Amino acid sequence: MDVSGIPPEFARAKALTSLWTFPSLLASAFFVAWGAEAAQFLVSRGMALAILAWLQTLPEFAVEAVIAWHRDVPLMTANFTGSLRLLTGLGWPMVLFVAFFFARRKDRKAKAEVVLDPEQSIEIMGLLPGILYFWVIYLKGTLTLVDSAVLVAIYLGYLWTLNRLPPRDLEDMADVPKISRWVLERGSAGRRWGTLALFLAGGILLWISAHPFLESMLALASMWGVSSFVFVQWVSPFLSEFPEKLSAYNWARQVSKAPMAVMNLVSSNINQWTVLVAMIPMVYCFSLGRVATIAFDAHQRSEILLTMAQSFLGFVLLADLRFTLFEAVGLFVLWLVQFLVPDWREAITLIYWVWALIELVRAVADRRRVIAIRHFFLLLQGGGQRRPAASS
Repeated sequence: MDVSGIPPEFARAKALTSLWTFPSLLASAFFVAWGAEAAQFLVSRGMALAILAWLQTLPEFAVEAVIAWHRDVPLMTANFTGSLRLLTGLGWPMVLFVAFFFARRKDRKAKAEVVLDPEQSIEIMGLLPGILYFWVIYLKGTLTLVDSAVLVAIYLGYLWTLNRLPPRDLEDMADVPKISRWVLERGSAGRRWGTLALFLAGGILLWISAHPFLESMLALASMWGVSSFVFVQWVSPFLSEFPEKLSAYNWARQVSKAPMAVMNLVSSNINQWTVLVAMIPMVYCFSLGRVATIAFDAHQRSEILLTMAQSFLGFVLLADLRFTLFEAVGLFVLWLVQFLVPDWREAITLIYWVWALIELVRAVADRRRVIAIRHFFLLLQGGGQRRPAASS
């Protein structure tokens, strides 16, 4: 994916396709969000968000697959690390900032925090296995088909855990959008087919418009003189993650659905830490025509370590089932600094680890700071039937 050397006439023609692809992406984001709102009454809310994350990350998968097919290791590393860091460093804080802004419009005394539900401990804990396994990948400095198998197994275990939770009761439809509510009122078969139709409509629109939209943005990047590495690590992930950011924004502005918005992005994090990375060796080997090992150089390993540090910190911050203004500002500022001053990334990596260590020490002193772990095991023991109280 080289953004340099594109003829100006061709670039301008490609850029114009954004006039129809952008509205199509907007429509797809609403369709899949409505589908997720309805699906949480058929399966667990976490499973609904996992399905939503799959559809929303299709553009990111497509971009990563193209890069892996061309066996460009620096760009494939830049893409998945940049994508993950955008989700945590920009996406999570955006949810809190938007929710706080709209909450203050209704109540000047509103707190600047997002309080998560106990059952969302499943998603929070789902972040950890993929990050921990990446220590194996980082230390050996390679990515293989064996790693793909392990990462896919981790994701399947996550889905199995989500599936143990019950769906929401139909009596709780008061805060559901009109279109989702209309689907849910169609009877048992109508609910299933209607929800599927919403997901399919959004997925088809996304499939049709995502690649032309990315190409139009690539053309604009060429016209503006943006380098391939910067485009792949920052611009492309931002655009390919646009659907989930839009749905997260829409839920965050409703304030009461801010926890769902955070979990939407967390589900995408889990998806990319596991299945997206697992796809890379598969496509790479298929393109090469034989089994091969992807080797990372020192720079690529440092990018991976930085991403691991940020995501682990994110897990620790959510472990108390609260996301505060201080935490959101900290994640955003550290992301912004590494974007603006790339030479400071080693220092930023160290800050992430130190901050995470401080939070872990505080958690040892106050066990309530890691209540997500306790709720996770309670939910597993209860087979999804026991719902621990948020105040415990």
